[in-house]
Amino acid sequence: MLYRAFLRLVDLLPLPSLRVQRLTALAVIVSQAGICVTGAVVRVTASGLGCPTWPQCFPGSFTPTGVAEVPVLHQTVEFSNRLLTFAVTLCAALVVLAVTRARRRREVLAYAWLMPGGTVLQAIIGGITVRTGLLWWTVSMHLLASMIMVWLATVLFAKISEPDDGIETVQAPAPLRWLTALSGVALAGVLIAGTLVTAAGPHAGDKSIERPVARLQIEIVTLVHLHSQLLVGYLALLIGLAFGLFAVGTTRPIRTRLFVLLALVCSQALVGVVQYFTDVPAVLVVFHVGGATACIAGTAALWSALRTREKVEIPTAVAQPA
Repeated sequence: MLYRAFLRLVDLLPLPSLRVQRLTALAVIVSQAGICVTGAVVRVTASGLGCPTWPQCFPGSFTPTGVAEVPVLHQTVEFSNRLLTFAVTLCAALVVLAVTRARRRREVLAYAWLMPGGTVLQAIIGGITVRTGLLWWTVSMHLLASMIMVWLATVLFAKISEPDDGIETVQAPAPLRWLTALSGVALAGVLIAGTLVTAAGPHAGDKSIERPVARLQIEIVTLVHLHSQLLVGYLALLIGLAFGLFAVGTTRPIRTRLFVLLALVCSQALVGVVQYFTDVPAVLVVFHVGGATACIAGTAALWSALRTREKVEIPTAVAQPA
């Protein structure tokens, strides 16, 4: 009943074009990836507890206040990251309104509603992270949840671009689609291992002496080797997928996505190597997180391109001469 009332209200809005729907979905991808990057900035600047309470920044105030114990820089960085949540929420709301008003198919609506739902979940995880004093596993969960949202937002963009009245078209044999899914699983392993490296690394998110942040007590070199080996496995799967797709013949959009993804993964590997031999400088951590979001979006785009919906044109009958 509430949903019907919501539909009646949405019907008062102008009908969005396909271009507007795609732009709102693209805004969701950018905002979700952006909050991953700003979260990395919070971590490397040790601003994780710049706002030591949640949902308020300080007890009795939702905004930063003049507290000598917390530097102004840390307050500003953490509060700015929290403000970006409103931009993420706005983009999620816009895409829901756009696809609902356009009366898109149920699959598109389901992905669209996952966006605000994921934002709420992220806010809850963020609150737990602050209230537990940046425990390493809560920080890892916070980042991984954002990465999942980047994947879902990319799939949503692909689904919106497909016609609702089209028919499902398979662009690659089933074994290659399963290989693409396996590469996604390998990517998930790379991301999890990456958060463990950060949890044991030098960037704890806060440098307070009175309340030091608990770190993952595993030798960081061991975790780096695990992270790099998983990355090698992920890259190997992508290379095998490339040979398979070219063997069976593939379309130009799929080839483009594949080449872009391979370039992104190789760039990420290079950044990781430089990080390792330069003692993990803060700026490279931010670039590495940004590259990770790009790899996730690239893998999701490739996965979505292998099974699409295509509009079938019904040929009109040719008139016979009398």
